[in-house]
Amino acid sequence: MLSLLCGMDPGLQRTGYAVIRLAVGHGDEAPSVVEAGVIRTDARRSLPARLAELAAGVAEMLREHRPGLMAVEQLYSHYRHPRTAILMGHARGVILSAAADQGIPVRDYSATRVKKTLTGRGQASKSQIQRAIVTTLGLPRAPEPPDVADALAIALCAAWDDRRRSPRAS
Repeated sequence: MLSLLCGMDPGLQRTGYAVIRLAVGHGDEAPSVVEAGVIRTDARRSLPARLAELAAGVAEMLREHRPGLMAVEQLYSHYRHPRTAILMGHARGVILSAAADQGIPVRDYSATRVKKTLTGRGQASKSQIQRAIVTTLGLPRAPEPPDVADALAIALCAAWDDRRRSPRAS
């Protein structure tokens, strides 16, 4: 079973990340937050420069924490906002490349799957997700900005998925 796991909520302006520690071999003990935050890019810069900023930030975070797995939100698009999906795709590609460069395996999760895993409902609201994160991780309040909460939710989804996949030790 893993000990450190990274969740990523890709975005060009802000990419949320969360590194959580899993209690290896301790049954159903809750994961704990090692570090969570956002990697921001400068909106005044060109797309290639912003992608380079994001790549450097992700690579630095991965080198510092050395997670055994990265979980990333799958790309989605809304017909009213196709540009958002394209920009998210660029950011997601940079994140996947950084993980590959460091030999970190990646799992993809849809937003619906993350919501269902945390709340039992695939159409849960942002506030329901935030409450689930606060309760599960024993946090005093919901993380801000929302990109951090989303990254934590993705990491928790992967942690529970990993626990389900791992054979129980006798």
